[in-house]
Amino acid sequence: MLYALHELAYHSASPFRIGAQWARDFWSHPFNPAAETAIGRTAYASAELFESLTRRYGKPAWRLETIDVGGKPVRTTEQLIWASPWCRLIRFARHIGDLKRAGKPAHAPAVLIVAPLSGHYATLLRGTVETFLQDHDVYVTDWVNARQVPMLEGRFDFFDYIDHVRMMLSEIGPRAHVVGVCQPGPPVLAASALMAMDQDPNRPASMTFMGSPIDARLSPTVTNQLAEEKPFTWFRSNMIHTVPLPYPGFGRRVYPGFVQLYSFMSMNEERHVDAHRRYFDSLVKGDGDGVEKHESFYDEYLSVLDLTEEFYLQTIDIVFQQHLLARGLLSHRGRHVDLSAVTDIGLMTVEGEEDDISGVGQTQAAHKLCPNIPDARRVLHVQPEVGHYGVFNGRRFKDQIYPKITAFIAENERLSAVPGRTATAA
Repeated sequence: MLYALHELAYHSASPFRIGAQWARDFWSHPFNPAAETAIGRTAYASAELFESLTRRYGKPAWRLETIDVGGKPVRTTEQLIWASPWCRLIRFARHIGDLKRAGKPAHAPAVLIVAPLSGHYATLLRGTVETFLQDHDVYVTDWVNARQVPMLEGRFDFFDYIDHVRMMLSEIGPRAHVVGVCQPGPPVLAASALMAMDQDPNRPASMTFMGSPIDARLSPTVTNQLAEEKPFTWFRSNMIHTVPLPYPGFGRRVYPGFVQLYSFMSMNEERHVDAHRRYFDSLVKGDGDGVEKHESFYDEYLSVLDLTEEFYLQTIDIVFQQHLLARGLLSHRGRHVDLSAVTDIGLMTVEGEEDDISGVGQTQAAHKLCPNIPDARRVLHVQPEVGHYGVFNGRRFKDQIYPKITAFIAENERLSAVPGRTATAA
């Protein structure tokens, strides 16, 4: 019912949104003599703000056709490598000629960046991907919005997620490097352990976990406490809703992206209100930089996707309530996930000192859980003065965290003795 009401509210606002668009165009038209008056700028800003707050934000584009490498432009080609109804494995292949002009080798370590499946699209990691493209052959998990998947495609749960990670690593080939950003930590670690148990030739050469709830019992945050305090039945009763028509996934039970979005925004309500007040002021003043900065962030932040009921509830149960992986009790398809089997896969953990989603200690717990990884293949890093998003994006990530990850991957590439992949011909 909530999902249907949400859709009704959106469509009911359509006439007002169209009116706001007309008003915005009228008050910003170059032939309108009042456009640059205080009244005109205020009317324009009011209409623009209303339209932006009631708009539907679709899946953002990657916008990585050209990246900057060492001050030189390098073109990339977005390639679909593998796909299921639930995920697309994307490769951003760099062009050889451009790399040569930038002074970079054509061969580079293959890195699979596993994006979070927690309410936002993989494009939230655009800055992360762009940074990794400086030195690596980058693959990204592009998760599909559950409301777009017809019921005939069946279920997608926590264990399917593990299988997907394993299949994508196999598709990339022997000894790639895997990077799990936030939510993927536990299933990526489980997939890597299963591959190690099988001595799978496609097991990763290294694992890097960034702000991940490997053991959510440590340094619990508000998010962790909510998951533990509420009974499992509360999440089933209050967070799960049915996809309405006309979406292809009509009838599917999901954890809607808009519920996740409202939950996160309510945690920092004052900050979001202040941000939109500054946006209004920037519109009135004609401050293009302020407007662009706000729109760049919120166009991404307000774009959300739905999670299947089974994946969301199993994640709550396995990761945040029973802590099965952290307690050594996780089983996958009838097999015990033995983390002690991980012996030749490097492990790096990255945490933010001010992370209010995955507290300090939750990610580095992976080191204790994987006792048989040699010390030479381990790195534990806690970045001062960054929160959750600063762990994988922003200036400190680029300048201080990423160089450590690059060195870690390069060392494990050397120890695994696997040649890098080749860029795409220009």
